[in-house]
Amino acid sequence: MNQNHVLLIIGGDFRQLEVIRLLAPKLRKIYLMGFEDASIPFENVVKVKEQTAPLHEVDSILLPIPGIQDNGMAESTFSKEGVILTKDIINKTKSNSIIYSGIIPPFLKQLAAETNRNLVALFARNDVAILNSIPTAEGTLMLAIKHTDITIHNANLLVLGFGRVGKTVARLFSAVGAKVTVLVNKKEDEARVIEMGFLPIFEASLESTISAQHIVINTVPALILTAPLIRKMSSQALIIDLASKPGGTDFTAAKEHNIQTLWALGLPAKVAPRTAGTIIGKTLLELLTTE
Repeated sequence: MNQNHVLLIIGGDFRQLEVIRLLAPKLRKIYLMGFEDASIPFENVVKVKEQTAPLHEVDSILLPIPGIQDNGMAESTFSKEGVILTKDIINKTKSNSIIYSGIIPPFLKQLAAETNRNLVALFARNDVAILNSIPTAEGTLMLAIKHTDITIHNANLLVLGFGRVGKTVARLFSAVGAKVTVLVNKKEDEARVIEMGFLPIFEASLESTISAQHIVINTVPALILTAPLIRKMSSQALIIDLASKPGGTDFTAAKEHNIQTLWALGLPAKVAPRTAGTIIGKTLLELLTTE
């Protein structure tokens, strides 16, 4: 690794504190924007403002894990105002600087293209997404226990989607005794679900299956829990939607039918920020080492 590397961190949450702890001993300098209220114990980690930041030194930028909003806002737990990421900020960094983000919303993709910067989605990596699914699943279990009046053991639970998060969620809830059904869309996933001891269903069977479910957990970032499906659910059921925006639930329909719904975004930052930050920090350290 280039010991002279300079990293700019813009916004974020408690996960970024762990990233700082891991990277500060390895880098020459870390500049922080949007961390006014954070306590930082490293001499080479400096809080800066856009107007005074030595952006010409910056080799790479780390953004909040959800990326930035459509107005350029990089939200921060440690700032009352947050930071607006602009083309001017990016253009003042080194011309070969790299932007790292958990996910890449369209506005960020456009901003990177307009400033001719490479953009890396950390959560596009399987290793990061799989490891991050562990605190996500644990947080989901916590919410399910808190927001139901039944035991998870012996509860009927439907997991929508069998990707990296869906697999971990299904495994964890099964381990505590839930009767797990998983929505799949491929024959190979059907076989894997059977091998893992769960019940697989395809979308055509959703309508006939959903009325028996006590808990429905969505991991699919597309509308799948439609109003007709929600109308067939028990009024005592719980929906936990883990999908990124726009989610996979008709939230209006759920409210109209008094179905308790939780849109649980960013669970790792809420339930296990140190573990989640370690995953990001180690990955970023690996990427910076190979630059």
